[in-house]
Amino acid sequence: MTLTNPTSGTTGAHRGARRPGTGPAVAVIVLVALAALIPLLGPSPALHDTGEAAAPGTGGIALLRTVLFAALAVPVGELFVRRLLRSVPHAPPAVPRNWSTVANSVGFVAALGLACVVATGNLVPDSLAAIDVGSLYDSREGKLALLEVNAFLAAALCAASGRPGSQVWPLAAVVAAEALRAHPETEYTPLIGSGLTLIHLVCASLWAGGLLYALRTMRAWRGSAAGAVLLGLYARVAALLLVALTATGVCSSLRRMPPESILEQLTDTAYGRVLLAKVILMTGVAALALWARIRLARAADPLSARAPARAEAYVLALVVAVSGLLTALPVPIRW
Repeated sequence: MTLTNPTSGTTGAHRGARRPGTGPAVAVIVLVALAALIPLLGPSPALHDTGEAAAPGTGGIALLRTVLFAALAVPVGELFVRRLLRSVPHAPPAVPRNWSTVANSVGFVAALGLACVVATGNLVPDSLAAIDVGSLYDSREGKLALLEVNAFLAAALCAASGRPGSQVWPLAAVVAAEALRAHPETEYTPLIGSGLTLIHLVCASLWAGGLLYALRTMRAWRGSAAGAVLLGLYARVAALLLVALTATGVCSSLRRMPPESILEQLTDTAYGRVLLAKVILMTGVAALALWARIRLARAADPLSARAPARAEAYVLALVVAVSGLLTALPVPIRW
């Protein structure tokens, strides 16, 4: 039998120290999931009584964007945490299996699906004959869609090669293309909007993907004290990521919903409703992150911080889903 910490007490004591954290973590997940339930059902509930109309295929586009964001976060998080591993003293040699190749391949399929939507005039194609691939080269949106497809394919090949670190460059191309796509040239100061989105997307990918890989690494280390050290290193960076996410999120929201009308639009527009759900979810994520950090610093067994950290990862998955839906809804831009 292997004890988590032979000097701190019996095995039973360790089990008792971890169980109390499970109940509150589940409660937080349930509460924040209920807050985001209506938007997660799709665009129809969010659009109800707003007077807005969603484009055909909005639900499918939201799903593809959710998959794309998740596929981007996994390899970015792996690269991030593997760099942190160099700073963990006496780290066990075991590391989780690389998910980057699969994630990038899934991202390639999602990006290809979105490119097909662009090639049919931003409509979900009902047949292969409806897809005009050549039209992708005639528009800025089409070229960006092709860039994402090629970048994910290149990232998958890099991840499967002997130099997986090289996938950082095609992944950076995906982030840049997505940031530019989110802010068309017809928008007021599109470069500022693209810059905010780029920072927001990078920080979100590092946070969500990094937490996932950190938890997988702790599981592979089977209770080693180095796991708490790794989670502590991640938590320090995550605090800075939260600040950047909050700042860029607030700035982006104010650009699309002016301060004098933001409260009204949070309840009267589909975009505002889903954005409000995302804010509630992120508040829950921040609370769980703080809880995990307190446990790391004060608990008799720092590894008990895994319970709130796992709950944080589950809620972050909901945030990704809400973000995917948010990108497919009509934006209430008012200049």
